[in-house]
Amino acid sequence: MNAHRRQLILLAHPVYLSLLASVATGIINTVWVSRLGGPAVAAVAVATNTENVLLGVALVFGSGTTVLVARARGAGDGRAVRAAVRGGWAVWALVTPVVVGGGFLLREPLARLVLGGGDGAAVPLAVGYFAISLPGAVVFFAQQLVDGILKGAGDTRTPMRLALLANGLVLVCDPFLIHFYGVQGAAACTALCRLVALGVGLAALGRNELLRATADVPPAEPVGAALRRTLRTGLPMSADFTVRQAGALVLVAIVARLGVTAVAAYAIAYKVMYVATMAFYAVRQAAAIHTAHLLGAGQDERRAIGRQVVLVSGSAGLVSAVLLGAAAPWIMAAFGAGPAVAHAGVLFLRCVGPYLLLMACFIALGGVFEGSGGAPVLLRVTVLGTALQLPLAYGLSGLGLPGVCLALTLSMGVQCAVVLVLSRRARRQEGSEVSLARVA
Repeated sequence: MNAHRRQLILLAHPVYLSLLASVATGIINTVWVSRLGGPAVAAVAVATNTENVLLGVALVFGSGTTVLVARARGAGDGRAVRAAVRGGWAVWALVTPVVVGGGFLLREPLARLVLGGGDGAAVPLAVGYFAISLPGAVVFFAQQLVDGILKGAGDTRTPMRLALLANGLVLVCDPFLIHFYGVQGAAACTALCRLVALGVGLAALGRNELLRATADVPPAEPVGAALRRTLRTGLPMSADFTVRQAGALVLVAIVARLGVTAVAAYAIAYKVMYVATMAFYAVRQAAAIHTAHLLGAGQDERRAIGRQVVLVSGSAGLVSAVLLGAAAPWIMAAFGAGPAVAHAGVLFLRCVGPYLLLMACFIALGGVFEGSGGAPVLLRVTVLGTALQLPLAYGLSGLGLPGVCLALTLSMGVQCAVVLVLSRRARRQEGSEVSLARVA
């Protein structure tokens, strides 16, 4: 097996399990809360969805620190490793009070916003959930940073174990806390279980060989400079994720024009697609870590890594498209969908295959850009794709869910084409620079 492919798979599969475990938390909470009635389910569902926004914020210091630590590790520069870790904690300390404090003070307007306004029974329940979950974001943010540091150090297995630990504890403790404290019990359970995992994660940082070896060396730059470097590295990654999430929300509104049946089918299909898309994002993280590490070591293997990324993630996308298309009727039946919803969902899952294949290549290839400092370029491509996707989806929605699939496929095809052009341009530029260096 190709060395780059082997390394990508070794790094990616623990990340994939971590991502799936994170999604499982919201599902577990919803299952147990469902016994409290519809308003409780609505409150927890929309409140836990706000974690997508919090995750986007966490990418600033989490992913930014991952890339900087990986690059310093590749260079064998302990001082740069130390500075990257300090910069990550500095950004965490700067961002966390603003987000947590502001969210807590505005928890009631936030609850009304995510629930679409009104004075229904779900609003006070969501306010109660936010009263605990938002302070708990301090732990969530710290956990994301610990994971980012460990991944940058080349250890993706420990974050996987931490995610499994936290969600295993949630599975055990959720029914008891929800029974006694209702919706707030669900929020408290998640926060407390993550706190336990964070404690284990901090202990793992202390045992990590790279971090222990650099613990006593002076950092390469002051805290302020390290903070700015982390922000420059992480902000484009955070913005990229946020743009995609915003586009997904608007797309739901477009699908809603087709009626309740279409929305229900789309919602079920989209949840199932997480199993596939999480794999693409896992390869993306692996590509960013591997690319940054080799560039730090003075080895520019971006072209070779890019080929292997497309092969690995593209294969996952192809397998996912085939399996989802073949198993679509059984998938919809497993979710208890009625005949009309099941028909629409099967149609969507069988039309979405080309989009999944293109998405697999684009998402994963983005890791090479992120690991080499090209995240701002990737962000512009994402903005372009989202700006194209939404009008296309609106215009083609007259064809029903297949029209939405076609819009997704066309916009993702444009993004892939742009990335391909940019990659070739970068290679030509590198070739010209090498030729000039030889002449000199």
